[in-house]
Amino acid sequence: MELRINSVAEKPFYEDGLRFSCRRCSLCCRQDEGFVFLTKNDADVLSAAVALRYEEFIQVYCRWVKLGGGVELLCLKEKTNNDCCFWKDGCSVYHTRPLQCRSYPFWKNFLADKKLWDKALSDCPGVGVGELHSKASIEAWIQSEDAEPVIQRRHRRLQPCLE
Repeated sequence: MELRINSVAEKPFYEDGLRFSCRRCSLCCRQDEGFVFLTKNDADVLSAAVALRYEEFIQVYCRWVKLGGGVELLCLKEKTNNDCCFWKDGCSVYHTRPLQCRSYPFWKNFLADKKLWDKALSDCPGVGVGELHSKASIEAWIQSEDAEPVIQRRHRRLQPCLE
């Protein structure tokens, strides 16, 4: 799968692979507001990991984020200090973490442009070092993202009050 840049298929900047090894520094899951969007599989696996029924898991650990076009996406809640709700001296669900967390930093928005990748490099000590990930393995993450869409629903619209 090749990303398209300017509507023309070009060799991606990651043609020869990219280096990344998670340092488990938690910079991506703490102290900054962000969104960890969930797929159905993520919610199923996490609800089992915390021993809650699916509906209870959604109520306790999740929130809906409104986007344009009347769509809401399901994401994990954050603590008041913006830490992920599963961060406790490290990721308490590391082995069952969501696809978005597992696939970091191989997200489409980072891979669309070398400058965006370089921005990720500046924020994460694991980017650019360690294991070499091949173009094929990077594109497998992109395909996983496409194959497992995040949970969404339409905004509930308030009915006008009729007198």
